[in-house]
Amino acid sequence: MKYIVVLGDGMADEPIEELGGRTPLEYAYTPNLDRLSKLSEIGMVHTVPEGMKPGSDTANLSVIGYNPKKYYSGRSPLEALSIGVPTKDTDIAIRCNIVTVSEEDAPFEEKTIIDHSASEISTEDCAVLLNEVASRLADETYQFYVGTSYRHCLIWNKGRVVELTPPHDVLGQKIGQYLPEDEALRSMMKKSYDILVNHPINIERKKKGLNPANCCWFWGAGTKPMLSSFEEKTGKRGMMVSAVDLLKGIAVGAGMGVAIVEGADGGLNTNYEGKVDAAVNALTREGYDFAYIHVEAPDEMGHQGSVERKVKAIEYLDTRVIGPAVEKLKASGEDFRLLVLPDHPTPICKRTHTSDSVPYMLYDSTAEQSNTWNYNEKEGRDSGRLIKEGFRLMDKFLQIV
Repeated sequence: MKYIVVLGDGMADEPIEELGGRTPLEYAYTPNLDRLSKLSEIGMVHTVPEGMKPGSDTANLSVIGYNPKKYYSGRSPLEALSIGVPTKDTDIAIRCNIVTVSEEDAPFEEKTIIDHSASEISTEDCAVLLNEVASRLADETYQFYVGTSYRHCLIWNKGRVVELTPPHDVLGQKIGQYLPEDEALRSMMKKSYDILVNHPINIERKKKGLNPANCCWFWGAGTKPMLSSFEEKTGKRGMMVSAVDLLKGIAVGAGMGVAIVEGADGGLNTNYEGKVDAAVNALTREGYDFAYIHVEAPDEMGHQGSVERKVKAIEYLDTRVIGPAVEKLKASGEDFRLLVLPDHPTPICKRTHTSDSVPYMLYDSTAEQSNTWNYNEKEGRDSGRLIKEGFRLMDKFLQIV
């Protein structure tokens, strides 16, 4: 038996008036999900433990089968694993987004955060900007490391875990009250704006109608993670397929394989087909038992507040990931189980994550069911199934007693 998870990051939502009171998942054209849901179990799962923040870090740990209350030590340390940052037990890893803040003639604290991803800036352009910041601000205490797109890492030697606000939680708001209390971190953020605001890359971006990547934003501080081996825990050899450093870092920490897919960037136009090929090849040709396809696009579109683009991201997930993956696995002759779900909701109306339960769909090619439902939030709730501790869903999926 082979096992494949398709995780639509932030895919769950709330009813939207312009969609006729439906969620994007209800509204989107999803023929593959509609067909498979009739043959599958659906239900709801609570992926974010009570008292923890609803991030992709805690939620994906939960989906992969790790209790966040036991294993979570911060978001950025997981990303640092993916980037290959050498960390010591005394280091603090901090996520460094390069974001867009308003450029009016006003004190830094009065500026507004406009875009947490700077129009989904490319890794190549953002690396130039981060290296410029690093050349001016890095020292023996603070070191910058390039990640993917707008997502990068700051290592604080002999630092401390401090409370920092995710930029996507405060979009459209003045930044003053959300800046770090730590004076050094606060000063670096302010200096980064002065360094980047008139950088040639940003001048060109504005000419093209793109948001400038004009400020470093620090968040997600934590200590070196200690995950147990996924294979020892489950008896399954696992492969991660994701464009996002966080997911790749979880995989590295758990001893899973990490697929490198050219053109996979976490955006709406990522290489969906390449992700499917990597997962199916891992399962059918490379001896892996378990593959986890993580698709970031629905979450990004939720943060952007774009109903149209979030619907499109879900439709791409259906037609370019789920449909081809099922078709290729069936053609291989392998028996398989498929789990589809979001990690958390990213409602358009809030433009950030919430802790609400999310719908799951579990298909087994050897035990097809006969149902009338479709896969979405409402019908997941109506099913009456709720897994209260999200990390237990993986044992159910992998048929671990």
